[in-house]
Amino acid sequence: MAAAVQGREPLDAIGFSAGAQVLLRLAADQPGTFRRLALLGIGRGALEPADPEPIVAALTSEPNPENVTGMVFRRLADGLGNDRAALIAFLRRPQRPLTPADLARITTQVLVVLGDQDPAGTLTPGDGLVAALPDARLVTLRGVDHFGTPADVRCMQAVLGFLGC
Repeated sequence: MAAAVQGREPLDAIGFSAGAQVLLRLAADQPGTFRRLALLGIGRGALEPADPEPIVAALTSEPNPENVTGMVFRRLADGLGNDRAALIAFLRRPQRPLTPADLARITTQVLVVLGDQDPAGTLTPGDGLVAALPDARLVTLRGVDHFGTPADVRCMQAVLGFLGC
């Protein structure tokens, strides 16, 4: 079991998409913080971050119908009542990309859940990420895209089983 951080027991945590990226960065920078991590909707993209500008463009002006990714994010952001300015600031924040050395420091147990239709995985979903983590396993959801992952019952079953619930 990971050592306690500042007198606290290590935590179990679940993150989806950008939240999973944040958890990976925290786990790499603060070893011992987490006991188990369930990362949803994240794969090889953790090592090869996508350009956020197409999404930012869709959030800051009328979206171009050819910018499908941007249009989807805009609809989701608006439909859920998100603060566009805060979302843009998050997307444009300075980032320190994760490296294989960062991921090698994450010795906690990790479950990666990724839909086979999720562009975050591309070609071989999650393989690059899972291979770079010392103690990780991948659950691939057939017929599921990025935004369908957290709502898929198979995802929830895998996460609850992993966390021992």
